[in-house]
Amino acid sequence: MAHLNARDVEPASDLSRRLGLSFSSLSLLVRALTHRSYVNEYPQAVEDNERLEFLGDAVLDFTVGAWVYNRFPELPEGDLTKMRSALVRNEQLAKFSRRLDLGRALRLGRGEASSGGHNRDNLLGSAFEALIGALYLDSGLGAVDAFVIPILEESRESILNEIHDPKSQLQEWTQSHKLGAPRYHVVSSSGPDHAVVFEMIVEVAGVERGRGTGTSKSHAEHAAAQDALNNLEVF
Repeated sequence: MAHLNARDVEPASDLSRRLGLSFSSLSLLVRALTHRSYVNEYPQAVEDNERLEFLGDAVLDFTVGAWVYNRFPELPEGDLTKMRSALVRNEQLAKFSRRLDLGRALRLGRGEASSGGHNRDNLLGSAFEALIGALYLDSGLGAVDAFVIPILEESRESILNEIHDPKSQLQEWTQSHKLGAPRYHVVSSSGPDHAVVFEMIVEVAGVERGRGTGTSKSHAEHAAAQDALNNLEVF
């Protein structure tokens, strides 16, 4: 997103209509979109969005937790926790914000805006939380559910794939044991150019822990990571 001038910022009323949100108190939405850098430069803006961000974080945690629990009755507690964490981390919330084009409506100070703040992950993730906090205060938990659940459904497959990704699971395990990141190395490749098969090993703290093959380096890495998980009896 290009740098937005103050006159190009989408008004809160337009954002509300575009997202189909009927705020009885539009000032709540304005506050949710107001970064502290804006308040520093425009004293008439009484409050930034940090308190709403705090509230929205708690509301999202509950809403996403309840959705995951009800949507996936077959998942064990550990996977439910991973899925909730993946959905409420800042990087994912920033993706939600981009999908809603929320950055266009952020009220930022001139310096923050000129340095790309309208498209910065931490600001977008925080703004999404603040929006949820404002929606909760204005219209209650039912309105939050109606707004958030369709967004969660759109991300369901990608998040499920992520939490069941052996490379992610292996990295999570090695980091939790302070062993550093796993390292992958191609040890051989065979077959014709149109059907090359790669053999990959994965090392943890300098020790080979898994080996796998695949028709791409990515597939071979996944196979090696799964072999490492099996050998380490991680799950």
